[in-house]
Amino acid sequence: MSERPPISPKSPRAALEPEQVPPPPKRSDRARNPLVVIGNAIITVVLVVMIGTGGIYVYGKQKIEAPGPLQDDKIVNIPQRAGMGDIGDILQREGVIDNNRWAFIGSVFALKARADLKPGEYSFQKNASLRDVIATIVEGKVVQHAVTIPEGLTSEQILARLTENDIFSGNVREMPREGTLLPETYKFPRGTTRESVIVRMQQAQKRVLAEIWERRNPDVPVKTPEQLVTLASIVEKETGKADERSRVAAVYVNRLRQKMKLQSDPTIIYGLVGGKGTLGRPIKRSEIIQPSPYNTYVVEGLPPGPIANPGRASLEAAANPARTRDLFFVADGSGGHSFTETYDQHQKNVARLRTLERQIQNDTVEPPDDAAPAASPAAPDANAAVPATAAPSKSQKRTRAAAPARQGAAQPAAPTAPASQE
Repeated sequence: MSERPPISPKSPRAALEPEQVPPPPKRSDRARNPLVVIGNAIITVVLVVMIGTGGIYVYGKQKIEAPGPLQDDKIVNIPQRAGMGDIGDILQREGVIDNNRWAFIGSVFALKARADLKPGEYSFQKNASLRDVIATIVEGKVVQHAVTIPEGLTSEQILARLTENDIFSGNVREMPREGTLLPETYKFPRGTTRESVIVRMQQAQKRVLAEIWERRNPDVPVKTPEQLVTLASIVEKETGKADERSRVAAVYVNRLRQKMKLQSDPTIIYGLVGGKGTLGRPIKRSEIIQPSPYNTYVVEGLPPGPIANPGRASLEAAANPARTRDLFFVADGSGGHSFTETYDQHQKNVARLRTLERQIQNDTVEPPDDAAPAASPAAPDANAAVPATAAPSKSQKRTRAAAPARQGAAQPAAPTAPASQE
């Protein structure tokens, strides 16, 4: 390392003065070039932007994926034509997102989802993040409402149920034909039109009917799928017990084969009230012989069309009935029926049911302390109501007497005896 030569001051005063620093080198002409200055400024700005963008990305990623404020699962309805800002306001008001609606809007832009937001009713899970919320709306994961249509309702009754249900919209142009709707449990999003519900039920019925018709017993005396639906509708209205459907179907199939009248009470009711479905009172004796295209106590064979919309099980029973020789059935007093092949056996079951009814009547009726003598029975009136039920349930009032089982319009000979006596 070289040593600096000693400085020999010219005078004592000069020795006290500081050493002079050499002047800086002159700036080169290249450094003073405007292009270089601009380039340096651009690089600086780019670095600042990159650092800022990185910071925003990290913050935004944390914000989008952070758990939301929802304490429990919640269903929120986003109406039609709601814009991005409107959706943000709704979600904020419902507590799905926090009070910073701009974070939602920014997240929508960041995820490039602005054009994909869909209206509908959505279920958001507890602590759903902004990413989860936006993904749910973009994918259209709307809530599906289960709607159950019971078996045995008429088309008019089904349409009334759809009209009363507020998850549906719009009106149905015309009443669907009887027997063309499949009773089942369906799932629909809120806002589904009632017309589309009817169309879906009709399509389901056609599909199921075609499948069952293909594997039907060829010995069943029905010529068309429509006749099968008619037979199934009678079976549907005659019993609500799953294990009885095939036996009830067998009774009517056996009667059709032997050219006997079906004599089904529900066909009388349908002939009187049509699509309303229920009579609201017992059948009168005069109504049993009242001419009607649907009254199977009067007409031969099947009625001209279904009397209700049967379910899959009744269609299966009608297409493949039990292999029995039964021609009659009567209520057994416990909610089911007793089936018999002959009219004499049937009458014994009827007598047994009447004995049970009298026992129930004695157990349930509490006469007053000073009961008046019973009046002698009046002669039967042609317009008198004929009860169609066997005995009152336990929930009925104790002062109400049990109703006797109906024995048909009269006491006919065996070949024309009613198939069912309820």
